[in-house]
Amino acid sequence: MFDPLYQPYHSNRYCVTAKNGIVASGSNLATAAGLEILKKGGNAVDAAVATAAALTVVEPTANGLGSDAFALVWIKDRLYGLNGSGYSPKNISIEKVKAISEDGKMPCFGWTPVMVPGAVKTWGRLIERFGRLSLKEVLEPAIRYAEEGYPLSPMLAKMWESATKIYHSRFDGKKEYEEWFKVFTRDGEPYHFGEIVTLKDHAKTLKLIAETDTDAFYKGEIAEQFVKQSEEDGGFFCKEDLADYDISWVEPIMVKYRGYDVYEIPPNGQGIVALMALNILKEFEFRNKEDIDTYHKQIEAIKIAFADAKKYVTDPEHMKIDYERLLEPGFGAMRSRLIKEEAILPEAADLPKSGTVYLCTADGEGNMVSYIQSNYMGFGSGIVLKGYGVALQNRGADFSLNEEDANALGPHKKSYHTIIPGFLSKDGKPIGPFGVMGGYMQPQGHVQVLMNMIDFGLNPQMALDAPRWQWLEGKKVSVEPTFDRKMAEELKEKGHDISFARDVSGFGRGQIIWRLENGVLVGACESRTDSNIACY
Repeated sequence: MFDPLYQPYHSNRYCVTAKNGIVASGSNLATAAGLEILKKGGNAVDAAVATAAALTVVEPTANGLGSDAFALVWIKDRLYGLNGSGYSPKNISIEKVKAISEDGKMPCFGWTPVMVPGAVKTWGRLIERFGRLSLKEVLEPAIRYAEEGYPLSPMLAKMWESATKIYHSRFDGKKEYEEWFKVFTRDGEPYHFGEIVTLKDHAKTLKLIAETDTDAFYKGEIAEQFVKQSEEDGGFFCKEDLADYDISWVEPIMVKYRGYDVYEIPPNGQGIVALMALNILKEFEFRNKEDIDTYHKQIEAIKIAFADAKKYVTDPEHMKIDYERLLEPGFGAMRSRLIKEEAILPEAADLPKSGTVYLCTADGEGNMVSYIQSNYMGFGSGIVLKGYGVALQNRGADFSLNEEDANALGPHKKSYHTIIPGFLSKDGKPIGPFGVMGGYMQPQGHVQVLMNMIDFGLNPQMALDAPRWQWLEGKKVSVEPTFDRKMAEELKEKGHDISFARDVSGFGRGQIIWRLENGVLVGACESRTDSNIACY
């Protein structure tokens, strides 16, 4: 048997072009589901929801029905933002969590870090407002995959095997995690490349969601099991937490960069980190991508942006500043002056008195969607709803138990959120959606990919495939195995603590759609994924 992950030869992908529609995601099966819906007469929004629903089935290692979601939707000559992140239970508190925490920190697994899932409600609201088909029609491909089964692709199998190993080490013999092993393993063994996986409970839940326009998930039998299981396992949820939840339509935030308008979702998402970094970097001129000055300034700008975000960004209803102030040109210019010839350890600025699966779709009418949803850490919290196959996210793990922190835990509060869709336009005309999934790598990926295209003229495919770096903490920076060795040594001389990663799994996986002046769609899906572009 061959090794599907052994790739001894360098290979290139080229951009894909189409006129009537493009779908791009990290799974070829999910991408095919979106194309199926486009060909049935659906628009880009219908295709995005179909792809997102399919991803919960065919890539459960990263997202699921218990995910959160964010979206940027260009439709009828306007960009709309949607925040589908969930909030914490109303009965939770810092004191209660400290009483059960083993190390005085917010747990990463179990019921405590689970938030109300927002992805399912996001699907319903997107279809209700912008869709051409019914939710029932749009969910058909996902239901079929779950019922009939699908084969595991190389990267998916690798992530599945890794997660199973971790879960065995953490959860063996613990009652609240028994359903995860029942649903996502074969008698405790992980599924492998080429094996067929069926998720019958997942299919049943998707049907209930389709038949009730999501109500079963938030007010019906699925919600009842959610609350019952939480109570049995020591969680904090009550029925009102789910019944009262809804998504939020938000105004996208933007900075101008080299004549382009770069859009992100506002806090509690971390898209503002990418915008703050670009707001700093536009103070400099970059002539060559493979230049020590380019990499050094990019890394320093990201460090500064993260420092400010950590101090200020959380649920916008709990932020003590107007986040728009973090994007003012003057603030970016002021922060840019911190960047010197040597690596620094920046602290957050005091403001003047007075702010993880990705997909994108496009149709022949000019509509486009940038969409992301995530269970956060792999399969998420490790909690799966019995009889329904719903793996719940662990987004609350990012909360702080320090009352003085901006992102301190609180009842019905949204945490600082890592998942971020992006969108690019110029002179009032849409160019298209872009995104790079992967925790705190995401804004770093956005900055690198955008600069690759805007500053250095790379096509979307090469902008994605170019070797990446990732700032970790302090002066620690990880680079991909293919990163230039000489450049790494020069970065070390500037004070950066550089390490080469063993593989590319921590550097994000992204997609781009770029619309040309004549309406032709150009799609790119990087080689770090199992997938490619579907178009017609």
